[in-house]
Amino acid sequence: MARSHVLTTAAMLAACIASPALAAKAPPPRAEAYQQVLDCRALKADAERLACYDAAAGRMDAAEARGDIVVIDRAQASAAHREAFGLQLPSLDFVTKALKPDEVNTLTGTVRAARADVNGNWTIGLDGGAVWRQISGQLMRAPKPGSKVSIRKGMIGSYLMNVDDQPSIKVHRDQ
Repeated sequence: MARSHVLTTAAMLAACIASPALAAKAPPPRAEAYQQVLDCRALKADAERLACYDAAAGRMDAAEARGDIVVIDRAQASAAHREAFGLQLPSLDFVTKALKPDEVNTLTGTVRAARADVNGNWTIGLDGGAVWRQISGQLMRAPKPGSKVSIRKGMIGSYLMNVDDQPSIKVHRDQ
């Protein structure tokens, strides 16, 4: 009985994974106040469309002022992503929606401070306030304030850091 249950569960899981409907992630719904502005485009009569836009824009402005919706531009999204890069914050994925894949998967910065622990692993503070801790690999030269850093996403949630074009080390973001 247990074996058939395992096989049935495995078959159901395989069917779910193979299902295109389940595999395709639906885009999140738009904020109602924003959608109302877009809906005005469907109106044919100029006066009716203008009245719709005016009313919908007023509702959207009020919703933004109350904090019911948040409007950010690409520069703000990039800055927010830079501050959060390496932290596990899946609920903030909407911030990276407008960014290109290389912008989402990499970060560059400058070393503000660095210190080694008793095992020789480095903790490196960057200019924006992020703190990264070395978890494997070997740096040939100690990071110094002003050193250029490049961090990229690695496999299975890991991150790789290059300091001044040295070979990469595996790092974890502490803050």
